[in-house]
Amino acid sequence: MLADVWNGAEYQRRFDALAESGMDVHGEATFVRAFGPGSVLDAGCGTGRVAIELARHGIEVVGADLDESMLAHAREQAPQLTWVRSDLAELDLGRTFDVVVMAGNVPLFTPPGTQRALVAGVAKHVGNVLVAGFGLGRGYSVEEYDDHCAQAGLTLVERFATWDRKPFEGGDYAVTVSRLNRS
Repeated sequence: MLADVWNGAEYQRRFDALAESGMDVHGEATFVRAFGPGSVLDAGCGTGRVAIELARHGIEVVGADLDESMLAHAREQAPQLTWVRSDLAELDLGRTFDVVVMAGNVPLFTPPGTQRALVAGVAKHVGNVLVAGFGLGRGYSVEEYDDHCAQAGLTLVERFATWDRKPFEGGDYAVTVSRLNRS
């Protein structure tokens, strides 16, 4: 992730306005909850929107991001949760999680050419599945992502076009579920 390029409070205001207008801003959390996880790593957590929603449902959540402004907002909103400042490629929490989620275009916010290291870094924490959603046609393809997952010991399980599980038939967005290879 690129460091300190965002204003966390300003970024969160956009989602707050969407929620106030009646839009469901918790699609990512709903998607993750369908796996019945006891623990989740929100990798690239930003302001903590997904992590906080998951925690509201009794799930143990750790949020990790490199941007201090985003983390400051997350800490302010949910000081009881664990927030870790780290480059995701170098993240080492010494444990795994039932689900690791990268919502919000995380692979697109890493410097070009570092996505392999990003996937490898978060894959170390996968106990069951890695879920990632990101826009396509912006310099990082699902084929590259799948290759990076395979190199990190993960296998593609399913792919959707949206967080509400619309079938993936190409397009400009993908939500991918990859499972840890079991030996």
